[in-house]
Amino acid sequence: MSRYDSARDTIKHSHQVHQLARIFTTQLMRSVSSHDMSKLFEPEKELFDELTPRLNELEYGSIEYHEALEALKPALDHHYANNPHHPEHHEEGIAGMTLMDLVEMFCDWKAASMRHADGNFVTSLAINQNRFNIPPELATIFENTALKLGWHK
Repeated sequence: MSRYDSARDTIKHSHQVHQLARIFTTQLMRSVSSHDMSKLFEPEKELFDELTPRLNELEYGSIEYHEALEALKPALDHHYANNPHHPEHHEEGIAGMTLMDLVEMFCDWKAASMRHADGNFVTSLAINQNRFNIPPELATIFENTALKLGWHK
């Protein structure tokens, strides 16, 4: 009886993981290729044109920031309804999202933190953990990922 050699099975498994990851990333790239395009059309564009410069000057999560968001509410309601990478899109919030939605949201949050002069991604993650009731384990995964990518500022 010949001895089992795991190499063939390991290589087959590795190829399967590669194929599945390609399917995942293809789906993710399809989604991000149209990221936030609803902001380019009404009913969103006019309000985003008016209020985005003001939001960019405010400290994320501050009272003034939330007041400005209130003025943007009609555009945001439409935006959230049409973009599943936002927790507000889902009745269950974060728990209703797919992993692709979470990845797009994570990248969206980093890009948003870069708009602010005082933007700090790790600080934003902490604010969003409270804002969206993100479970501690997921928040830690976000922080670990930010650190690995060098996005901690």
